[in-house]
Amino acid sequence: MGRALASRPDVGVAVVTYRAGRLLDGCLPPFLASPLRPRVLVVDSGSDDDTVARARALGAEVRVIPRETFNHGLTREAARRWLGTEIAVMVTPDVRPTGIEVLERLVAPILRGEAAVAYARQIARPDADPVERFGRDFAFPPEGGIRDRGSWARMGTAAHYCSDACCAWWQPALDAVGGFPPTLVSEETVAVVRLLERGYRVAYVAEAVVVHSHPSRLLADFRRQFDVGLTRTLHARELLARGGDEDRGRAYLRGLLARLAREEPAWIPYALLHTALRYAGYRLGRTAARWPRGLAARFSGQDYFWRSVHRERVLALAGGGEP
Repeated sequence: MGRALASRPDVGVAVVTYRAGRLLDGCLPPFLASPLRPRVLVVDSGSDDDTVARARALGAEVRVIPRETFNHGLTREAARRWLGTEIAVMVTPDVRPTGIEVLERLVAPILRGEAAVAYARQIARPDADPVERFGRDFAFPPEGGIRDRGSWARMGTAAHYCSDACCAWWQPALDAVGGFPPTLVSEETVAVVRLLERGYRVAYVAEAVVVHSHPSRLLADFRRQFDVGLTRTLHARELLARGGDEDRGRAYLRGLLARLAREEPAWIPYALLHTALRYAGYRLGRTAARWPRGLAARFSGQDYFWRSVHRERVLALAGGGEP
């Protein structure tokens, strides 16, 4: 990329919320206290709790959108444009930064001109179960690095892995690839593929650490993987052109079983059932683009999506085309 940004970076943080009032005290203060003095914007989609009031009380700007207009990709696209900063950091409200230095560490590769996108390391909650802990360790190892287009040859689909739970984006690069697309889920993965194809690089910043994980739940994770599988089909050109996710899934299962065998063998039956249901959800999702809308909605974990004004625009992408 061969460029470095100004010594005083122009950074904004967008936190996309819904009924997240109880989470904001753990999420917002470290960003608001960062020496970078970022603009912090909460984009709320019609919460009926104290999310908006709490965000304002903590010192964040707030924009409220109707719930039926929320979309993982398009809402973040609007948020980054509302920020108008050269670097836009996307955050979910259940992220807990481990210190005020996280933001500086996260954006450092972009400031040095080494990458156009940089995502943080996520570690499990203190009370996480063994499956939840391994999932974080598998996706977010302690060693960071920078990936480019050539990484696909040795890493497969892992080369374009990214997480918008805490991720910094260089806005001119996002502009060059059309920004965040309309999606069911995985807007950041589609954007990263497009960036890599254009010669940009992605940084995994292991020293920027946030606490973020979800309890392993059989039905919820089945639904989550259903949505991932459906999104893979809708964005097949980007997300399936370099192979499927099965190789990475097999590596995950081998690693999970090996750890449990060493540390907590009583969890192995649950882990096998959990993995089987996740895979079943993924495979069903891969076929669901042509299902009746009502049937797909019953399997999905994103209930709001099936009532949203953007639903048909997203589903028109089936096969990797454009609406």
